[in-house]
Amino acid sequence: MSNAIVNGVAGAGGGIVAQIITYPLQTVNTRQQTERVAKKDSVPSPATQPAGSTLLHIFQVIRTEGLGGLYSGLKPSLLGTAASQGIYYSFYQAFKNKAEAIAAAKKRKGQGDGSPGMLSWLIVAALAGSLNVLLTNPIWVLVTRMQTHTQAEKKILEAKREALLKEASENDLLHSSLPGQLAALDSIKPRPYGTFQAASEVYHESGIAGFWKGIIPTLIMVCNPSIQFMIYESLLKHLRTKRSVNKRSSTNITAVEIFLVGAVAKLGATVSTYPLLVVKSRLQAKQEIGGNISLRYSGLH
Repeated sequence: MSNAIVNGVAGAGGGIVAQIITYPLQTVNTRQQTERVAKKDSVPSPATQPAGSTLLHIFQVIRTEGLGGLYSGLKPSLLGTAASQGIYYSFYQAFKNKAEAIAAAKKRKGQGDGSPGMLSWLIVAALAGSLNVLLTNPIWVLVTRMQTHTQAEKKILEAKREALLKEASENDLLHSSLPGQLAALDSIKPRPYGTFQAASEVYHESGIAGFWKGIIPTLIMVCNPSIQFMIYESLLKHLRTKRSVNKRSSTNITAVEIFLVGAVAKLGATVSTYPLLVVKSRLQAKQEIGGNISLRYSGLH
């Protein structure tokens, strides 16, 4: 079995375990990212409402939807994780082998030391990440829809309730049927929503292209590892330089320091690309809430 396949299978297995453990947090995070309302003047706007703390949001979901609400879309998510990890590591290993072969060929010609440089590794990671995004984006569109389905359904019911109250207010009277209509709306529970329903909704809204909603910010986010790597190397260089200036006996970096530098680098990369993640989630979520086209996104703006 080739290294590319072995790395792909190993990456897929590890990704599935991590996905199961962290999925409730991902669900709540996606719902917070996609929470939005329209301005009163009906001008399209992605303005957000206060999301509240993540922990309170988790308890709210459990109270209203049960534990199952935290795992909406888990099945396609596991498929997406397995596919993403498998595709990424397989392509990464294949491109890595190619980069190493090119470096070895250059060494035989008297160029370089026979190992790929930093730029080569960044290109390898970018190519593998881009191909992974292009091939698996439809799965993540469905996962986002399923994670935010209940949220969208509640918005639809809220819009219907507001419409009934507005009609009664404008007519300056309270229809005898209004209390019954409001009670009927309050009694409606979110309908079952599976992968097939999500796929049908995406196709109905945007056709085949809808399955690649959010592809541009997702492709841009492929640079996340590059940013992390840049911050990591810069911090290590700063540490070594500082110790050299202080004339310490050893400039070696300890395991704890490497861990902390890695954590800071990952945090920096995540913070810098997080707005793109919000844009991606909003593009992939349901594009109309309660029939209000002011909440529909036509692109990155």
